[in-house]
Amino acid sequence: MRIEQLCREFDLALRWTVFPLHPETPFAGRELTDLFPGRMDVPKVMADLKKLAEGLGLPFQTRTHTYNSRHAQELGKWVEQQGQGDAFRDAVYYAYFAEGRNIAKPGELTAICASLGLSAPDALQVLEEGRLAKAVDGDWERARTIGVSSVPTHVYEHRALVGFQEYSAFQQLIRGRSLA
Repeated sequence: MRIEQLCREFDLALRWTVFPLHPETPFAGRELTDLFPGRMDVPKVMADLKKLAEGLGLPFQTRTHTYNSRHAQELGKWVEQQGQGDAFRDAVYYAYFAEGRNIAKPGELTAICASLGLSAPDALQVLEEGRLAKAVDGDWERARTIGVSSVPTHVYEHRALVGFQEYSAFQQLIRGRSLA
């Protein structure tokens, strides 16, 4: 889906809200088999996600670990203020899903910032000071309030669309038509 195209078609302004997906995950990471013991066939889910990502033209590497995204969310708020939010989200996606990097590590995140022409020392200071922790807490509360339970969830007015979807599903969401 081309976000820019959707925004032009419907004259939309996007609001990105972060969500606490497994916030209990330690910053060192956690094996997926430990996260979903007996509840999920991790290799099958990874294979399905890889196929889905490939169909959408997204890079995806089968992974065995998940990492805490809280630092990435906090730094993402700062990067948005610098006018680089989309580029940062793309770079963090690539680092996590295509390269398997631990996006909880400040060094990984500041390297991403530097690759975007932003100051790595300033980015590190934002994390160390917890400068945008309250903004992330507010997003988490908003997500809880509107019932978000998985990512990605796309909300328009009082309707939601969950998961990676075709462009037509987003058109239906915005037009208020049934998604079934």
